[in-house]
Amino acid sequence: MNATLQDHVTQALRTGTLPGLPDQLYIDGQWRPAASGDRMEAVDPGTERPFAAIAAGAIEDVDIAVTSSERAYRDVWRHAPPSQRATILRKAALLVRARAARLAVVETLDCGKPLSESLEDVETVARLLDYYGGAADKLQGDTIPLGGNFVSYNQLEPVGVTAHIVPWNFPMFSMIRGVAPALAAGCTTVVKPAETTSITALLLADILSEAGLPPGVCNVVTGTGAAVGEPLSRHPSVRHVTFTGSVDTGRRVMRNAAQHIASVTLELGGKSPAIVLADCDLDHAVEDMLEAIYLNAGQVCSAGSRLVIERGAHAEFIEKFSARAQALTMGHGLKNPAIGAINSHRQLDKIAAAVDGARARGIRAVTGGGRATDPDSGTGWFFQPTVLDDVPAGDPVVQEEIFGPVLCVQIVDTIEDALHAANGTDYGLAACIYTKDLQKALGLARDIDAGQITVNQYFAGGIYTPFGGNKRSGFGREKGLEALRNYCRVKNVTIRI
Repeated sequence: MNATLQDHVTQALRTGTLPGLPDQLYIDGQWRPAASGDRMEAVDPGTERPFAAIAAGAIEDVDIAVTSSERAYRDVWRHAPPSQRATILRKAALLVRARAARLAVVETLDCGKPLSESLEDVETVARLLDYYGGAADKLQGDTIPLGGNFVSYNQLEPVGVTAHIVPWNFPMFSMIRGVAPALAAGCTTVVKPAETTSITALLLADILSEAGLPPGVCNVVTGTGAAVGEPLSRHPSVRHVTFTGSVDTGRRVMRNAAQHIASVTLELGGKSPAIVLADCDLDHAVEDMLEAIYLNAGQVCSAGSRLVIERGAHAEFIEKFSARAQALTMGHGLKNPAIGAINSHRQLDKIAAAVDGARARGIRAVTGGGRATDPDSGTGWFFQPTVLDDVPAGDPVVQEEIFGPVLCVQIVDTIEDALHAANGTDYGLAACIYTKDLQKALGLARDIDAGQITVNQYFAGGIYTPFGGNKRSGFGREKGLEALRNYCRVKNVTIRI
């Protein structure tokens, strides 16, 4: 750690917070309280104690924010030269990197994740801003060869005001993953962060403003889903909604947007399989799968939460993996353990109920399986890294997303069985295949029903590869150049000469 980062960590551990954290809504380039004056607490999952209080917005604040973004779109941002958008996004990337230490510490206080993961998230945010800054002046249409006396061309236009309803597991990354391409395309944005992880969204909006973003182009309204998310997704001036969250909430968002014929991007989680074939590099698969399921304490939409493994590799894999899982350190995220806290008591209860139910049905937990606390303080919302072995295909822990550090193991005998198991849920977000046989890998990649497939490295591709799901995992793609399509509409012009 450098001295600046260490200073922030030391202060946060000593006082439980950092000074000068934003506590109001960010609308039209200004800080303002919620119209109602209501506030809500931000709680550190590693201590179970509040470390800040922020404005609790509602429908009146949403309307003010959308009106501001609509005005900024109409009068300013849609007319800004693409090179200006690019310059602002790239300057924001520099500012994010300059403030990485403070952003990372705040993210850990808000989320509970290890500091090393928060630092990686900050750098990913900066790279997203750089990437879409580079794309802003390269959004080109095309011509259509009608022949004769006609000239026909398509041009890309921004869709208008966009809403971004952000999840709690990757607050900074998920916000900028949608906001950066929207801004690059010429759209304006209203962000509704998750109620348990709102503060870095406010910090990022302020950074964008400092980078030169005009007032109203990026507004942030904090509050609950019912008070802010619902009216935002049904606001008639919002032309596109980007949402990451649960299937049930995604359905409500889509219904709300349909009332005013707005488009949506839905990323609704998954139950993603990691297929381990007997011919793979088993030691590599073990190490890679530790990250696939235990990154951010398993609170990752695309986590490798199902291990689909050939019987011949099963015993050795489980022995090695369980030993490594048991050795993982847990504790407050600012102490940089391997596994940090669960984001909320509600989520911890959900994880525990899923595992307790599985054990009651006779499923064996090879390791873990219970709640835990920070070993230094005895507080915090933690769950042990867990492996549930030889789980039947129809069991709820295989079929439903747990969103915690719980690996469910399914044993198969053939590659055909592996494919059947991989496709055996209603989700289709991601999948990974571990094998040395390229023919097997390509065949499985072709036939697995998921939006993103990787081979021999679970989290491969990064910000450059399109990401999104099939089936109950939603639709639309984020990241990569594909994400720009969410925020553009095509206008055709045909001229008779």
